[in-house]
Amino acid sequence: MLLLLTVACSSTRHVPEGNYLLDRVNIDVNDSTKRVSASELTAYVRQQPNHKMLWSLKLRLGVYNMSGNDSTKWWNKWVRKLGEPPVIYDSTLMAASVEQLEKAMVNKGYLYASATADTVKHDKKRKITVNYHVTPGVRYMIDKVDYEFPDSTFRKLVMDDSVHFVVKPGIPLDRNLLETERETIANHIKNNGYYGFSKEFVTFNADTTAGSNLVDLTLKINPPYTRQNGSILTHEKYYINSIRYITDYDPTLGLSAQEIVETASRQDYRDIEIFSNGKSYLRPSVLYENCFMISGQPYNQLSVDRTYSSLSRLGILKFINIAFVPVGEEDGRNLLDAYILLTPGKSQTVSFELEGTNSEGDLGVAAAVTYTHRNVGKGSETLSTKFRGAYESLSGDLEGLIHDRYMEYSLDLGLTFPKFKAPFLKESFKRKVNATSELNFSMSYQERPEYTRIISTAGWSYRWVSRRNKNVYLFTPIDINYVYLPESTIDFINNIAPDNPLLKYSYEDHFIMRMGFTFYHSNKREERPWDVEMQRNIYTVRANVETAGNILYLLNMLFRPRSHVSSDPYKLFGIYYSQYIKFNGDYAFLHIFDNRNSLALHAGFGIGFPYGNSTILPFEKRFYGGGANGVRGWDVRTLGPGSFPGTNSVSDFINQCGDIRLIMSAEMRTKLFWVIELAAFIDAGNIWTIRNYPNQPGGLFKFNEFYKQLAASYGLGLRFDFSYFLLRFDMGMKAHNPAMGQVAWPLIHPRWHRDSSFHFSIGYPF
Repeated sequence: MLLLLTVACSSTRHVPEGNYLLDRVNIDVNDSTKRVSASELTAYVRQQPNHKMLWSLKLRLGVYNMSGNDSTKWWNKWVRKLGEPPVIYDSTLMAASVEQLEKAMVNKGYLYASATADTVKHDKKRKITVNYHVTPGVRYMIDKVDYEFPDSTFRKLVMDDSVHFVVKPGIPLDRNLLETERETIANHIKNNGYYGFSKEFVTFNADTTAGSNLVDLTLKINPPYTRQNGSILTHEKYYINSIRYITDYDPTLGLSAQEIVETASRQDYRDIEIFSNGKSYLRPSVLYENCFMISGQPYNQLSVDRTYSSLSRLGILKFINIAFVPVGEEDGRNLLDAYILLTPGKSQTVSFELEGTNSEGDLGVAAAVTYTHRNVGKGSETLSTKFRGAYESLSGDLEGLIHDRYMEYSLDLGLTFPKFKAPFLKESFKRKVNATSELNFSMSYQERPEYTRIISTAGWSYRWVSRRNKNVYLFTPIDINYVYLPESTIDFINNIAPDNPLLKYSYEDHFIMRMGFTFYHSNKREERPWDVEMQRNIYTVRANVETAGNILYLLNMLFRPRSHVSSDPYKLFGIYYSQYIKFNGDYAFLHIFDNRNSLALHAGFGIGFPYGNSTILPFEKRFYGGGANGVRGWDVRTLGPGSFPGTNSVSDFINQCGDIRLIMSAEMRTKLFWVIELAAFIDAGNIWTIRNYPNQPGGLFKFNEFYKQLAASYGLGLRFDFSYFLLRFDMGMKAHNPAMGQVAWPLIHPRWHRDSSFHFSIGYPF
């Protein structure tokens, strides 16, 4: 209905008389070599038409046009806020766009590029189309690069880092590359003590020859100014004198660091000085370990950045700032005092959650309390504790059951250390690795009508990131999972699963001791001030590998060798333990057409293999199909494995899991209005078993058949992007169903009740 109304509204309803609605903008690039595309130049056009949903429907403008002329009424204000006002054609912005397009081409190396613009008016509709015509001409290439330095010291300093230069003979004369080179050289010089140096001292001179597109480039390090920034000598080398922490800095007081030091109490620790006017909340050793500047050494920008990064991992700190003050000369060396200004935040918080349930008339309630302490040991160790309790009454015939209710108590504990904590490692190595160490423990006590179950987990892991957050690593040397059933109805396990090892295993006592490694990489670049064009292509790679039971199995084989382990597995404390290896990986690619339309692609693959002490993967480690992050035409755990025809979501979900996972997705995303985003998607994939299990017929992976068993779905989704989090609603429809005995191509004869699946989730699916 809303769509019909917005289409029906006149798009020029709020366009003043005598003006035109900017309807379309076209960019024509006269370049037979296709080295420059129109999409690259869109960012330089100063006036763009109203946003089009999927390049055709101006939905936001339509919403705006639903408002009346009286802008003081609340309804009109609200509708206009949701929508987008009409873009009124402005000839001055068109002229500015022509100028910007020419500059953009020059910056790319097309020194004699030209741009023009013309308009096509539709007087009856009061709309206008603007056409830009860009002629790049010849692109200039760098023939050779010369260097000029103020002295031999700078020549050696800069040329020693020439391996990192991006400006070289044979590449185009591109301003972005020149700016990158200036940044690289300036950072290298600052990392060698020249605190007052900046990229403004690095310039390029280009010399062109008539009749040639080759350029002789000269990179010049300009001589220093007389003075800059007060008493800072720009081209003089500086050394760190004193390193002074002010741990309770209050920026609202307007006091300088020197003024605070004069009245604060002082504590010396190694080569740092600690000043405060209140109670100490961080151990001196913590402050020392998170500072990478060294007294007596040359100023180094990289050390300053590492200090910022390391201190930012301390959850107790609210603000961090590092200031430098020149303090004169000593033994011919210019000295700087470093002031590290810390502002603490709240150390403790408490939050509460309350929820209610109604399951076919049986009422239930659940409550949780979370307590967080961000400085539990005066080292910014973060302790997180969550206690949750849930209760649901039961009605009906309860004869033969041991409980007349659903009851659950759970406790989650987490302790995070902002450093690499491990024995037998040098302190220098721990400081070099910018890692956090995490200890986790959880326990859940569950009472169900048929049984009582206790689930316990405990683990230790390390997490660290590379520079600029391109790579993230998570290493878990040990993680223990223990499931124990102290009480159940008579023959409960045998009755529910006499011939189903999967279901039986999920309710039996079992033990998993695993180790794992997770890797994440993204090519998303940091924003640079000279970049006008957005990054069009962004990809991410995630990979995880884990293995379990190997140490226990090795010990058993050494001290209690057994020839038929498969038929008589080893036990630990009377409980079978799992042994397996598992890999899971995902690749996601995002192509951004403009600031409102993008295409996301995703491919994922996983495989798990039980061996040694196990013939089947633990239920919680197996893959499942369907759901909000799978093939969205199926509910979670209702797809596969292979052609297995799961028909009962209550009893078959335990069988609809597998050892191999394959998923492929494509999703078109377009921003509508306010925080709402629309998506159209296609998913394909399935899961399979690695062995032929009798309770999962049709589930075995076969190279000559698996492609026939790929399920496919299509659908639409709405997303609400609130910046800090994103709510996602997806409606998927089955297109191809590989399940035996079911309609193979619902795409041809769709049925809403049979083929639809609704999903709600947080965040994008990939």
